[in-house]
Amino acid sequence: MIKFQQILFCAVLSLSFAHAQTSRAVLYSSLGAELTQYDVDAGSAALVKKGLVRLPANVQYAWQHPSRKYFYVAWSDGGAAAAAPGAATVPKGSLHGVTAFAIDPQSGALRQIGQPASLPARPIHLSVDMSGAHVLVAYNIPSSITVHRLNADGTLGAQVSQPSPLDTGIYAHQIRVEPSGKDVIMVTRGNVATKTKAEDRGGVKLYSYAGGVLKNRASIAPNGGVNFQPRHLDFDPSQRWIYLSLEAQSKLQVYPLGKDGGLAANPAFTKDSLANPAQKSLRQNAGTLHVHPSGRFVYQANRSAVADASGRHVLGGGENTIAVYAINQQTGEPALIQNVDTRGAEPRTFALDPSARMLVVGNQTAVFDGSGPNAKSIPSSLAVFRAGTDGKLEYVRKYDVSSGKESLFWMGIVPLP
Repeated sequence: MIKFQQILFCAVLSLSFAHAQTSRAVLYSSLGAELTQYDVDAGSAALVKKGLVRLPANVQYAWQHPSRKYFYVAWSDGGAAAAAPGAATVPKGSLHGVTAFAIDPQSGALRQIGQPASLPARPIHLSVDMSGAHVLVAYNIPSSITVHRLNADGTLGAQVSQPSPLDTGIYAHQIRVEPSGKDVIMVTRGNVATKTKAEDRGGVKLYSYAGGVLKNRASIAPNGGVNFQPRHLDFDPSQRWIYLSLEAQSKLQVYPLGKDGGLAANPAFTKDSLANPAQKSLRQNAGTLHVHPSGRFVYQANRSAVADASGRHVLGGGENTIAVYAINQQTGEPALIQNVDTRGAEPRTFALDPSARMLVVGNQTAVFDGSGPNAKSIPSSLAVFRAGTDGKLEYVRKYDVSSGKESLFWMGIVPLP
């Protein structure tokens, strides 16, 4: 009986892998308030530009419903996308919301469904829970959370009232539902110290979760949150670990994930994300990360750009790369095996296609390679890489995006229904 179950389990895995290899997908990429669709050809590592939809304000983040039928896009006229190069502060804005779309199963075209939900501040991140019953929204100023019901037809419903105050830290950057669906994790980056202001300590906030209601459970902050600016996390598919990107520190950390959804108080491993950490430039940050669907590799963005005396973006001598780690399947320990140039600046977002044969990087910012009158212009772009069976990336091509004063703030690849 056990042998039969093992054979059946292997057969299911083989079918799932075959499905993943042939899954059709589209890429959505933002430029200001516009969200453009590209068809994804993983075999040729190519993108084909299609139509677009326009949101009421700049796209901030987006998330696909677990049914694959619906897509939720957060937007705002505030935040970093609305700020001038080198600005010390960013505008808060006054127009914030989230819009629901249905995804056409054949073409991938987006069709708005229902009315947008108005939000109280600029949304920095959003995600949908495992049951597809709620969308959770994180805000960085002030650091906070709202939860909104989703109707059976995918449209946005009412906000869920939270019965007790929540510990939301300082400068939230991401909100995810833990794979069991019973807990929620919010990454709160804090802020590095400046000449006039002390450090705002970062933390990872853990909440119990049921029916859209959150309750404080734990706060993870090694060394009291000092020199700890977490930005983004992702889950190991086996649900044994989470991987956490530390922005200002340019680090990757690994935390054991308990069977009850709890997190260890301290990381099991901490690794440098840069090829030459001793030569870290002044304006160098780690960014988003994604775990390969096999769990054998992790990819993490390194970002660098500065503003020159005239206020325009220039390369700052740092790394604009994707760091590739091989993961020890017994311990979860990452080993850095590659830092691949993204052929642009500020790779804010990137994504793997469903077959994990192709990775696309959204180089957010148009920059100049130097400050002189003859400095080369490097536009925003979508850079395409092949992902090998060893996890390493091979550059194929890039698609330049004429961004003007806008930025390629978000991009993602989603499988079609």
